[in-house]
Amino acid sequence: MEGYDKYAFEPFAVTVDLAVFTVRAGVLQALLIERGQEPFAGHWALPGGFVLPDESAGTAARRELAEETGLADVSGLHLEQLRTYSEPDRDPRMRVVSVAYTALLPDPPEPRGGGDAASARWLPYDGLGPLAFDHDRILADAHERVGAKLEYTCLATAFCPPEFTLGELQQVYETVWGTALDRPNFRRKVLATPGFVEQIPGAARLTGGRGKPAALYRAGDATALHPPLMRPASAPSPASAPQASPSPSSEGRSS
Repeated sequence: MEGYDKYAFEPFAVTVDLAVFTVRAGVLQALLIERGQEPFAGHWALPGGFVLPDESAGTAARRELAEETGLADVSGLHLEQLRTYSEPDRDPRMRVVSVAYTALLPDPPEPRGGGDAASARWLPYDGLGPLAFDHDRILADAHERVGAKLEYTCLATAFCPPEFTLGELQQVYETVWGTALDRPNFRRKVLATPGFVEQIPGAARLTGGRGKPAALYRAGDATALHPPLMRPASAPSPASAPQASPSPSSEGRSS
């Protein structure tokens, strides 16, 4: 364009960061990589990297996930844009603006480090931090987003077996929200929500103890919950970042 000087403004880089969660054995886990390069070499961080000139942020997010964790062909992975982080001093190398994505991934494979990641691992969310850069803040924001999605969508059923009990569904909510739920109240709300779950006729499973077998359900055809299944007011706020960090050197490296 005539008269426009594209060098009039100082250039800056655009990156992507991915906050990916899963639920394993009743524990909420986050996908982290051990940085293999400075800055923050040897520290845990979110998968991510620089957006290349010929790609969109969404394309870069999936490329970086594949390069740094080996999760290239993950069926059902839906990356949702979380927000943009643009504080001037968030990266010591230069001005960097990051587009962050989040996702919940059911039954994921084991990751493996690649690219500039020395290793990759699923680690329990409780007890993580501080992470490299401002990634503890991004991860906490993503946790809040995921917790909110469980209130008004049917996402929780994706983390249950194809046939599940209401107790197993409740455990997903308790794991993500970090609080115990009243069993009769939870059961009543789930069964009163149209299309949330469908009971499988005649199917039941022993769940331990001396009680009778528990009825089995499958995911219904609804995608949104009306009314929402709100978390208890006493539930802890996930908005603050975790405080204690496992050291990659003490945890060992994964391949």
